[in-house]
Amino acid sequence: MSSKVSMFLLGALVSAILAAALFAVGLAMGVNISTDVGPQETLCEDISPEEMQALFEPYWEAWDILHEYYVEQPLDDTALMQGSIRGLVDALGDPHSSYMDPIEFEQASASLDGYEGIGAWVDTDAEYLTILAPIPGSPAEEVGLQPGDEVIAIDGEDMTGIDGNLALQRILGPAGTIVHLTIYREGETDLLEFDIERARIVIPTVEGEKLNDGIVLVQVFSFAETTAQDLRTTLDELIDDDTRGLILDLRGNAGGYLISAIEVTSEFIDDGVVVKERYGDGTEESHKARDGGVATDIPLIVLVNAGSASAAEIVAGAIQDYERGILLGETTFGKGSVQQWNALSSDQGAVRVTIAQWYTPNDRLIHGQGLIPDVEVILTLEDWEADNDTQLEAAIELLLEEE
Repeated sequence: MSSKVSMFLLGALVSAILAAALFAVGLAMGVNISTDVGPQETLCEDISPEEMQALFEPYWEAWDILHEYYVEQPLDDTALMQGSIRGLVDALGDPHSSYMDPIEFEQASASLDGYEGIGAWVDTDAEYLTILAPIPGSPAEEVGLQPGDEVIAIDGEDMTGIDGNLALQRILGPAGTIVHLTIYREGETDLLEFDIERARIVIPTVEGEKLNDGIVLVQVFSFAETTAQDLRTTLDELIDDDTRGLILDLRGNAGGYLISAIEVTSEFIDDGVVVKERYGDGTEESHKARDGGVATDIPLIVLVNAGSASAAEIVAGAIQDYERGILLGETTFGKGSVQQWNALSSDQGAVRVTIAQWYTPNDRLIHGQGLIPDVEVILTLEDWEADNDTQLEAAIELLLEEE
């Protein structure tokens, strides 16, 4: 019996830990904003060929020992090679740097447009695969999965010690098939059991509507290739002379592409730096807003929560730093490191490595810190279950008070 399950049966409550956000289709959104792929120059100029050979001598000794003595022969050399790379990257101690085998890399390179599964943004770097947010209208939402839910078992198989990416692969599957999830939810006295029918998940990027009293609500679900254009179209359709205020909802948004975050931010601020990237060698790159935003002077409130990560934090951080709008809700996730994928030769997958960290225009570090809202409003479990959105209500009230 796993230690987690044992603790649960003893009545101990374990807090859900949210780390790097990962999109349910397997595409790293908050985790993999940088999509440059390619071989990198060696960083070992100070090591001579002789020293390098001596450094790796114990490795090849171990390789030979396994091939000579291991009881089950012949060995799978490809599996040993891939395992070696995985261990090499794991030795960095960075949960956001990892090796992806060819199957994982293929899934991670998939389109943001859709996939077949249960429909949830998830975190693969926590102790257990953790739900960040169900996708609206998805099977995950319909059965009642909630942010912070931890996947303890899949189809009855204990997930203790199983890499989150591997657990994710077991949840994905053909539409119409059933996956059984055993869920730990903080505050519940028993583990929860869900039978979820997989479906074709069409992933929205932007939705909007006119509320009462001239308030426009726009929700951005992800930062995909089409998000900026979808947002512009939505704003053009909804904003008119009667618009008194705008609510930008970034709750549960796990992130996406850097360029998308810059373009989205540019709809709300006139000019200036949107975000800074700082690299390990001390160099820095600043990304500036584009011209032509259509909502740069409308009273603005941005809704955020613990599921707002990475690209979503870039947008929210810039808006907060320039005092362009008010952040309302809960402290954000705190995913502010930049990962680069480096494809390996012979189609042997890729290495994802952290290369930089995000800073807001006012030099605030996002990673590990998150953004503290200007107005804190906690959405309780009771509110969630009653479909009572107290955060949205508070945002509307605040906009109307500013009149």
